[in-house]
Amino acid sequence: MSKMDADALTPPAGRIHTQRTIPFLAALAALAAACCHAQAPSARPPNVLVILADDLGFSDIGCYGSEIATPHLDSLAGNGLRFTQCYNTARCWPTRCALVTGYYPQQLHQDPRKGRFPAWTRTLAHLLKPLGYRAYHSGKWHVTGAPRPVADGGFDRSYDLEDHDRNFYPKRHLEDDRPLPPVDPQSGYYSSTAFADHAIRCLKEHAATHPDRPFFSLLAFTVPHFPLHAPAEDIARYRTRYRQGWDALRAERLQRMQALGLVRCGLSAPERDLGPPYDFPDHLTRLGPNEVNRPLPWESLTPEQRAFQADKMAVHAAMVDRMDREIGRVLAQLRAMGAFENTLILFASDNGASAEIMVRGDGHDPQAAPGSAASYLCLGPGWSNAANTPFRRHKTWVHEGGIATPLVVHWPAGIAARGEWRRDLCHLIDIVPTALAAAGAPVAPPPGAPPFPGLSLLPAFAHDGAVTREALYFSHEGNRALRMGDFKLVSAKRDGDAWSLYDLARDRGEQQDLAMQQPERVRAMAMRWQALDDAFARDAGEVVPLKKPPPGKKRE
Repeated sequence: MSKMDADALTPPAGRIHTQRTIPFLAALAALAAACCHAQAPSARPPNVLVILADDLGFSDIGCYGSEIATPHLDSLAGNGLRFTQCYNTARCWPTRCALVTGYYPQQLHQDPRKGRFPAWTRTLAHLLKPLGYRAYHSGKWHVTGAPRPVADGGFDRSYDLEDHDRNFYPKRHLEDDRPLPPVDPQSGYYSSTAFADHAIRCLKEHAATHPDRPFFSLLAFTVPHFPLHAPAEDIARYRTRYRQGWDALRAERLQRMQALGLVRCGLSAPERDLGPPYDFPDHLTRLGPNEVNRPLPWESLTPEQRAFQADKMAVHAAMVDRMDREIGRVLAQLRAMGAFENTLILFASDNGASAEIMVRGDGHDPQAAPGSAASYLCLGPGWSNAANTPFRRHKTWVHEGGIATPLVVHWPAGIAARGEWRRDLCHLIDIVPTALAAAGAPVAPPPGAPPFPGLSLLPAFAHDGAVTREALYFSHEGNRALRMGDFKLVSAKRDGDAWSLYDLARDRGEQQDLAMQQPERVRAMAMRWQALDDAFARDAGEVVPLKKPPPGKKRE
């Protein structure tokens, strides 16, 4: 047993348990409802496969309106479920912490980062072990409160890519927590392929040595996160596809999304003066005159800029395309070992598409082909705006473009519905309770821990609208939001912290601010956000002042 495992069994001395609007009994009620509405479970607990993309926009896969070829994800959606209102935390590491633990990162003092997880924290790998599961991790870890996937995260096997600046020949990667030598640049290594290879090896080993035990596999891709790197043959498929520009692409995607029944709103207005969340003027200079850090009207760009920008989006599309094909290889292995029907598969993204523009790692060679190992390009705000169609803003913001994620769920043995939409309000904190409920385990928090803030989604597997919740909370780098029913309260540090209010049933593009019309609702929701923020800080063991100034600045 690791030190983390041992510590987690003993609650911290003097711990204060905070009352929840959604208490533990709600999770038990959800599980009971699932037993009434869902198909009878298999005699054997299901395997669980969680697939996570990195910086994928809401509309970046085919079954959510994209032109990018993602036939394997589309097939999962067509034979499973798609959720329209699922959320992440707006950033890489907080989402990963939330996904593997079932807690908001603020409950784990991970957003902002303040060291390791509280002693009571357990990951889904830990929680499934008493049920006989083995656990495998392949890809990006970046769970900051538990830095070692095996020793701290509870996985039996792991391949961890810590080098987030290179997709072709990483210098920092580990197998089972042990460092590996840097990859030879001539090896033909590509991150998405390497992750799928490791996941398949683990599945083959599992079938050979543990055929009677269920498994939990976390397959976490680093794409399409910057730098934009993809094999040349994949880029070639999209070489000319994006010459019409980001404004036209947004309109195309919205039309498909509306035809699918995914969204009912129109396009959010491009915020032409809103640049990347972090300003690195020297980086823009290093990238050359064809890079732009604003979502300018496409026709205002020079021909050279349009060509350069179209090439960047071609690389982004190639990264998503390749990810889907690697997912297809993993699915083929599940079928080969007879595990496909009874594997609960969930696919999501850790945040919205990124507007960031920077140069890291080995730098950027302006003479290198876009997408090659010597290049270092980012998607930027123009294409990020298109990837997040139809929503407003990008990764790091808690407007819809930063936090909305596609969620595809597939489980033939446990889900009777095929190709249906689910409009239940959900969050990636729900994955832990969902997996526990699917495995037939009580949805109970670890010893000494607060109740899970998330809910099991099993009732939603049976019919739309089966999962209800009081609120969803968001906080990242001074950006704040609260979702209660159809209403969303949101503020951004860059906008002076003033609260805005939107009715997402009518305006998911966040275009019509209702704050001045409904001040009482704003006040009540702001107080609720603050109460949750204080409660989560106490969960993390932080001292919360008895009195705090009212959240947000007063409007004039």
